[in-house]
Parts: sequence; C-alpha cells; structure tokens
Amino acid sequence: MKNGIAGIVALFVVLVAIVVGYSSLFTVSETQQVLLVRLGEPVRVVTAPGLNFKVPFIDSVISIDKRILDLENPSQEVIASDQKRLVVDAFARYRIKDPLRFYQTLGSIQAANIQLTTLLNSALRRVLGEVPFIQVVRDERDVLMARIRDQLDREATSYGIAVVDVRIRRADLPEQNSQAVYQRMQTERQREAAEFRARGGQRAQEIRSKADREATVIVAEANSESEKIRGEGDGERNRLFAEAYGQDADFFTFYRSMSAYENSLKHNDTRFLLRPDSEFFRYFANPTGKLPATGSAR
Repeated sequence: MKNGIAGIVALFVVLVAIVVGYSSLFTVSETQQVLLVRLGEPVRVVTAPGLNFKVPFIDSVISIDKRILDLENPSQEVIASDQKRLVVDAFARYRIKDPLRFYQTLGSIQAANIQLTTLLNSALRRVLGEVPFIQVVRDERDVLMARIRDQLDREATSYGIAVVDVRIRRADLPEQNSQAVYQRMQTERQREAAEFRARGGQRAQEIRSKADREATVIVAEANSESEKIRGEGDGERNRLFAEAYGQDADFFTFYRSMSAYENSLKHNDTRFLLRPDSEFFRYFANPTGKLPATGSAR
C-alpha cells in the first residue's frame, strides 16, 4: 500500500518537474526576436536564435518579427508646389530595431502599420508639397524618395522602428485632370499641325508662283528666240530666193509655180474653179511657162 502511494507521489513529482522544466524553456527562431516580460514588466530582449530559459509561470515570452516588413500605403492625393494635384501610390519597408520600445509604444505589427501609414502620408505631403509637379514625375523622384524615407525614419525611431526604404510606385494626375491635360495637349498638337500645314501651303504657293513665273520667262525667251531664228531663216530664204532669181529668173518662176501647185493642189483638200488658160496653169500648157496666144474656152 505504502509502495503504491510512494509511486504515485513520485510520478506526480516527475510530471511536475517535466511541466516546470518545459515552462522554463523557450526557443528563439532566426526570424524572431523575443521580449521577456515578468509580471507585466519587460525583463530582457533575446535576439540570438536558440534555446533560452525563463522563470516558469511568471515570465511570458513575446515574439516580435525581426525581418524587413512591408507597409502598403493606399493612394493619396497630394498638392505640389505649383498647385497641381497628384495621386501618389507609395509603399515603405521597415524593421523593428528596438523590441522593448516597440512593445511599450505600439505593441503589435497591426498598430505599427496604422501609425506608419499616418506618418508616411504626412511625409509625402510635406516633401512633395515643396516641389513642382515635373520634379515629382520625372526629374528628382529618387531624391524625393530619399527625403521621404529620412523623415519617416526619424519619426519612426521613437517607436523602435527603422525605415529601410520608401518607394513611389506611381505619381499621376487625377483622372479628370489627366483628361483635361490630354485635351489640352491634343488641342496644342492640332494647332501646331494646322500651323505647319499653313506654312507648307504658303511655301507650296510660293514655289508654284516662282515656277510659273520662271516658266513664263522661259517660254517668252524661247518664243523670242524662235521668232528671231524664224526671222533670220526667212531673211536667209529671201536672200536665197533673190540670188536664185538673179541667176535664172525663168527657173525661179518655174520653181515658185511648182511650189504653189504642191501647196494648193492637195488630195481631198482644195477645189479650184479657174479657166484652163489661167496664168496659174501656164506650165501645164507650156513647159516654158508662156501663155498661148489664142483665147481659151470657159
């Protein structure tokens, strides 16, 4: 009987020892850092991974992620220094560098995200509100993101948080402003196109006018030259005719008559009503061109 009771007591003692031993041990993983709290008061911070000891049933273990965490910020409307509205989509990355301060001020990742979202929006408005629109969307985005990160990091230090990076995914005009800018750009391009077309039409008219003027001058000069050459040719022809007439008047008269026959008596072209003894046909009646002495019938 006594042996049975002793065995039960021994078993109970072993079980209590196992529970106490298990309760006095805790493990820290590589991705976690642990804050040890005793009766609500922080005792120590464990950052090295491995097996650690605590006071059983008195100390509590609070695990805090020590990896780099993401903060997704909803799109915000920001007014630049030139009074242009921007829709900014940004995000941040941070890590918890002081678990004790983090636990005392925020207590959880969810609370940290809420607080950092507020601080990030404030930093965005302060930094982007000091520069014009063009610097945000094109010229100095990297510099502006660094300034936002530095400001957010300074404000987050009091919460035991270190801000690693801040990035602006997108910085655009609001939809209604974008449409207005698009319409203005389209109008401007149409105006430039109309101006180019007007200049092109004016230049084309100038070229056509110049070409017409040059063509008129060329034609006039050509006509003048042709008339001059024609006059010289007619003069030379008359000179040759005169020389021929001076050398043999009868032959010249015969030649002129043959030319007249050729030019006037064309096939299916001309009809004559002349007397057979007309002087025009004198070479038909006599090769010498002399008219007959007797009269001819009608």
